[in-house]
Parts: sequence; C-alpha cells; structure tokens
Amino acid sequence: MTPGWLRRDGDAWILAVRVQPRAARDGIAGVTGERLKIRITAPPADGRANEHLRRWPSDFLRVSRAQIVLEQGASSRDKRLRITG
Repeated sequence: MTPGWLRRDGDAWILAVRVQPRAARDGIAGVTGERLKIRITAPPADGRANEHLRRWPSDFLRVSRAQIVLEQGASSRDKRLRITG
C-alpha cells in the first residue's frame, strides 16, 4: 500500500509535496497531512524554487529533469509532481 502523498497514474507516479524554500539544505522533512514535506535551498523567486524542486529529486531518482513535471502549484507551497520513467 502506498502512502497518501504518492500514487500511481499509468506509467507515472504522482507526488504531492509541501515545499519549504530557503532551507539550510535540501532534504525530505517528513510528512505533513497528505503531503511529503521537502526542504530546498532555492528562494521562491523567478521560478527558481520550482526548477530546483524538479532538479533535486532527478539526481537521486536517476531520471532526467524532463521526466519530472510540475503539474500543479507553481505559485504555492503545495505542489504536485508527475514523475515518469
């Protein structure tokens, strides 16, 4: 059984996250409600936090950034990512 913040959609995984920008370091900070809390070092300006959010998990999931799409929440702390591959 998968947790509430992760679900399968065809050949993709949908990841519901709550982002904390301007953190001291990147990392997973636990679960908040039905969302995975992720800390990132990038500031929430000019889309830099969103780009960082796409880049950071691609490194340890070993998928390209093109396989991680921000589906929802471009201007919110609550976001939904689609990860294919």
